[in-house]
Amino acid sequence: MAFTLAIVGRPNVGKSTLFNRLVGKRLALVDDTPGVTRDRREGEGRLGDLVFTVVDTAGFEEARGDTLAARMRNQTGRAVEEADAVLLLLDARAGLLPADLGFVELLRKSRAPVLLVANKCEGAGGEGGRLESFRLGFGEPIPISAEHGEGMGDLYDALAPLVRAKQAESAKAAGEAEGEVERPPKALKLAIVGRPNVGKSTLINGLIGEERLLTGPEPGITRDAIALEWYYRGRAIRLADTAGLRRRAKVVDRLEWLSGEDARRAIRFAEVVVLVLDARDMLEKQDLAIAHQIEEEGRALLIAVNKWDLISHPKSALEKLQHRLETSLPQCRGLPVIPVSAKTGRGLDRIVDAAFELVEIWSRRVATPMLNRWLQAMEDSHPPPLVKGRRLKLRYISQAKARPPSFTLFCNLPESMPDSYLRYLVNGLRNDFALPGVPIRVRLKRSENPYVRKPRPASPRRRSR
Repeated sequence: MAFTLAIVGRPNVGKSTLFNRLVGKRLALVDDTPGVTRDRREGEGRLGDLVFTVVDTAGFEEARGDTLAARMRNQTGRAVEEADAVLLLLDARAGLLPADLGFVELLRKSRAPVLLVANKCEGAGGEGGRLESFRLGFGEPIPISAEHGEGMGDLYDALAPLVRAKQAESAKAAGEAEGEVERPPKALKLAIVGRPNVGKSTLINGLIGEERLLTGPEPGITRDAIALEWYYRGRAIRLADTAGLRRRAKVVDRLEWLSGEDARRAIRFAEVVVLVLDARDMLEKQDLAIAHQIEEEGRALLIAVNKWDLISHPKSALEKLQHRLETSLPQCRGLPVIPVSAKTGRGLDRIVDAAFELVEIWSRRVATPMLNRWLQAMEDSHPPPLVKGRRLKLRYISQAKARPPSFTLFCNLPESMPDSYLRYLVNGLRNDFALPGVPIRVRLKRSENPYVRKPRPASPRRRSR
């Protein structure tokens, strides 16, 4: 069991900056706008020889009811309950504000020890605010600068006893089992993407069976790409929730642009991408744009049609969607389409089963002799056309790599290969080797005539002395 450190504080005190400093990557979005972080984000933190799980949280604000701020507060409260230690971060330059005092009651009820940290202490500008924070009653505040990396040694000294005590407790609970440690299975990287307000976060909450992500009727709640570790029937999955993607021309806010780039980064690092559609307006232009981007990145694509319980004629709606996919996304022919309802839980288990099937297809390799027998049969069935009076000769094919399946085709005139004949070959590969729903790459390469003598390189001249 890893040691868990939750970073809490009022908005805009530098929690995400410290989170990025501890994990060593720019995972969390950082902006001058207060309230950028909304969902809990977890990462593997490192400080010297200490390794632990660090949790970034939303800014803690006084809110009640079913408002977005209240739901964010509940998420922060849950992070405090599950943490082994809580790091209360203050802005030393702004001093102690009434909003900071709102944490005192919450943290006093927490069973976890509290580390009081004063951020933005570079120079002498934060000394007054650091001294003022003594009145909170959590001991001596640790002065740091998350942006510049100052004070990390003092933070290490405060964390080290807590982390090592947790490690000793975990080792004792495990009985320090001897022998070879079994390596955990590799997790399937699964990203959930789509337009704003199609139900991506609700779908993930339904999959994992808990209210882990913020949801609500407000569009654009999710900003960061939130990664979650999850097990489904003993199989490891790394789920990534992403912000809704709008057309780039409509994005004028810098924060929304950063959220969109974070979502596109999640697509690049995924293995299977679930494109969530709204059943009430399926496959709009932006949906197709997202699907094209997933195909260009070479990722396996799965279509989940959410809010299916609102459709009055499901059979005709599904047939219409299938036809639209065949005409608009021919490069991913055979895409699995799964009608679901994130609200009722209908069809959610089919998404995970289909994702594991897709990743197997996406990783498939075909033997070279089998490929060349197939190529000969395809050429006999439909010979390549003449190009400027010359015959296009297909000589050899091999699979260069998988994930996605990529092939190299050797021929005499690669620059003159018609697109229609190349599509004929790609469709043949998809149908004959059972590669539905995944992008297929075919690279054309010129084959040299082995009977043509190449000129011998000239021998270097010797200098006369």
